[in-house]
Amino acid sequence: MNDTFLKACRGEKTDYTPIWMMRQAGRYLPEYQKVRGKVTFLELCKNPELCVEVTLQPIDILNMDAAIMFSDILIPMEAMGAPLEFHEGKGPVFPESIRSKADLDRLIVADPYEKTGFVMETIKLLRRELKVPLIGFAGAPFTCATYLIEGGSSKFFWETKKMMFTNPALFHEVMEKITQTTTRYMLAQAEAGAQALQLFDSWAGILAPCDFEEFALPYATRIIADLKKTGVPLIYFANNGATLLDLSVTTDADVIGLDWRINIGEAIRKVGKKAVQGNLDPIALLLPRDELRRRIQQLLKGAEGAFGHIFNLGHGIHQFTPPDQARYAVEYVHELSAR
Repeated sequence: MNDTFLKACRGEKTDYTPIWMMRQAGRYLPEYQKVRGKVTFLELCKNPELCVEVTLQPIDILNMDAAIMFSDILIPMEAMGAPLEFHEGKGPVFPESIRSKADLDRLIVADPYEKTGFVMETIKLLRRELKVPLIGFAGAPFTCATYLIEGGSSKFFWETKKMMFTNPALFHEVMEKITQTTTRYMLAQAEAGAQALQLFDSWAGILAPCDFEEFALPYATRIIADLKKTGVPLIYFANNGATLLDLSVTTDADVIGLDWRINIGEAIRKVGKKAVQGNLDPIALLLPRDELRRRIQQLLKGAEGAFGHIFNLGHGIHQFTPPDQARYAVEYVHELSAR
């Protein structure tokens, strides 16, 4: 087992800087597209054998130092009783959005084995195959709540913030139910064999720090506190969260994920004695190779003072990224950091 990623999470000395990329099992790979061409996205998420196949692809093709199970952050929301659809070009849609107490009462706190057993089966199968650590994950409660309340993706989050500011009691009830489901879901992943767990707060950056502190942070913090007993490294990633770093650290996650909107050295000073993960702009993979090398050199040099550093993109790899560019980045991170 190549445990370089786990060592970096724990702040231990490593022979080189480990690298993986968010959304590494996905649309930019022709091998993924071949699998995806046979099934819908949701069918793929619920088929353990196919999930294993696409999870392994970036490990075999690109030589990543960690695998992240193939799934979607909204799978547990469907398990709670919210019908979920994925529309080409539009993304996830919840036709029955949550806007009232009656809407919320339709949702259950989902049993992860009964409702999402296919995820646990995927993890068990992957552990038999992998020679690198496996990362499990879930969406943070605030991010998942936005999808349920808006009915899908949003640019302005009008309905979410309207509920927060005009009916905060209901908003907190929504968050409570999601938090209970998410905690159980992630504990089950660890029990099934996930060796690290990441909480994705993709939309945390739409909040002012005071609103993040009141409406989102307490729930992420609670989940991480409950997951501590698993003993696996815990990663918290607040996208567009440069202004939220001092608060994100208080979650007590072992690793703080960084987007590309902050200098990594500055972030490390704010984070203190915690490992960091990040933070190359995903589109920077399109740079000419000499420029890409220079960018990677800068990032690795900036991270020299980190308690631990996992090289990653500042968000998911873009679907139109040439796989050769991603492979080149992995090779260069390995080569340069090993010197």
